[in-house]
Amino acid sequence: MDSDRASAASRSPESHHSETTLRVNGKPHTLVVDHRRVLLDLLREDLGLTGAKKGCDHGQCGACTVLVDGRRVNSCLLFAVALDGCEVTTVEGLAGDGEELHPVQRAFLERDAFQCGYCTPGQICSAVGALAEAAAGHPSHVTDPATPSGEPVPLGREEIRERLSGNLCRCGAYPRIADAVEDVIP
Repeated sequence: MDSDRASAASRSPESHHSETTLRVNGKPHTLVVDHRRVLLDLLREDLGLTGAKKGCDHGQCGACTVLVDGRRVNSCLLFAVALDGCEVTTVEGLAGDGEELHPVQRAFLERDAFQCGYCTPGQICSAVGALAEAAAGHPSHVTDPATPSGEPVPLGREEIRERLSGNLCRCGAYPRIADAVEDVIP
């Protein structure tokens, strides 16, 4: 009988939720989160941050890309409870508290690097993450093997295209997206 009660208690709805604290765009948020809830749904539905889009819901299109602790991720694949204590940056938070756009956001506007705009938030977050990865010396599939380990990776057109290849644009704005990223290379 006691094992039946313990089993029933483990199946109760409360056992499928945990208190989770995330810093989203610099602000702490503590929520009771269903263990099955992905970060994308938490951002859009619980916090009202609708920049990251639900495209494929399988991590294949990149429309949901955000930064977690500075690294780009597909938020549709990450359980929110697994990110307890992490820093999440969405496209809404790239500019910070001020009205000044992030340099990548500004470059996308100046280069008209979008058409319908659906994928743009994910493209921008991915570009910010890709620039940081290259600056930290993380190689990609097309990085010249002669590039010294740990040194910043030079970002030419081929390198940019490879690093952003996980983000799809159904409108085909790729050339202007690559132009925008080239404009912000330090």
